[in-house]
Amino acid sequence: MIYQQRFHRFVRVAQAITRSREMAVDAVQEAFATVLRNRRGYRGTGTVEAWVWSSVVNAARQAVRERAGIPIDSLELFAPATAGDEVGMRSVIAALPERQRLVLFLRYYADLDYRAIADALDLELGTVGATLNQAHRNLRRLLAEVSAG
Repeated sequence: MIYQQRFHRFVRVAQAITRSREMAVDAVQEAFATVLRNRRGYRGTGTVEAWVWSSVVNAARQAVRERAGIPIDSLELFAPATAGDEVGMRSVIAALPERQRLVLFLRYYADLDYRAIADALDLELGTVGATLNQAHRNLRRLLAEVSAG
């Protein structure tokens, strides 16, 4: 059920991590295969959805590690550009540190609350809020630099 309802969100976040739609879809598939294989390993702490998100994030990170050596310029950057979506915005988001990008995508693309993000990324609740705040500050600063330049 989670798979069908959230597949597009899982792929968008995985794509933000892998920077490739194809790799993102593969990472989501791998994450769900892992969840199904290890379903008895669910400890009951946090929500099942947060546990699945953790698996998706880990699978996407693993795909990036395995891709090492492929120039980043040859990969898609996040989702394909749409009307009104400037490549500059995607580049600004890409410039954020990994934790900030992950928290940002889990909050706004996956629509997870702070507790679910904390569970998915194995962070303290306060760290999620602080990281999201820092991501917002960095985005404002980077966008101001892009606009001024």
